[in-house]
Amino acid sequence: MKLFNKLPFLVFMAIITLSSCTTDSMDTESASLELPQNTLDAKDIEIEILNLINNHRTSIGLTPLNDLDVVKSVAYSHTDYMVVNDEVSHANFYTRSNYLKQHAGATKVTENVAYGYSSAEAVVKAWLRSESHKENLEGDFTNFDISAETNADGRWYFTNIFIKK
Repeated sequence: MKLFNKLPFLVFMAIITLSSCTTDSMDTESASLELPQNTLDAKDIEIEILNLINNHRTSIGLTPLNDLDVVKSVAYSHTDYMVVNDEVSHANFYTRSNYLKQHAGATKVTENVAYGYSSAEAVVKAWLRSESHKENLEGDFTNFDISAETNADGRWYFTNIFIKK
């Protein structure tokens, strides 16, 4: 009975902390894409997430994905947007997708976003528990990268972008 009473709260928390994945069909608005001027150094949590995803992929017989600086820059621009606006979203996905198609030779682009997870393992496990996020992790892609940034309260925001060249 106690679990039943907590179920609405748990569902609400899952929705807040783990946003759905996206595909090319979302967000037809056009916005500018402000990329960082310098090469971004990968944080330990980002490297760990990429390794966990590739370990999962190889454990089920899939090819590991290669990281790509331009994908990282685009992911960073969106994570920074989420931190500044203090919301998890796929806002302006169409702009990111088009940019990667034009500048990285992508034929297919998708992303996973998340908020509030405090470790690489926690965010990857959450994505694997969500069918749509898991489809991205296990999808037919060649490259990926991630940006993880903290807000003023120290909570993490994540943008994980996958492309197929």
